[in-house]
Amino acid sequence: MKLLLFCLLFVLCWPLALVAIVLYPIVWLLLLPFRLLGFAVEGVLELVGALFMLPARVLRSI
Repeated sequence: MKLLLFCLLFVLCWPLALVAIVLYPIVWLLLLPFRLLGFAVEGVLELVGALFMLPARVLRSI
């Protein structure tokens, strides 16, 4: 789907398509730390949730 959209953009406005090709890796690299931070925060929140649910799981298994 992305390839078809890029081809359409290339046909309609090729300078903008070339700028998009150049800027895409730069933007991806700039957003990479935020993606990694999101994974870390999600993992910590799941750990805290599991710790709070642990007594209920123990009591349910008895």
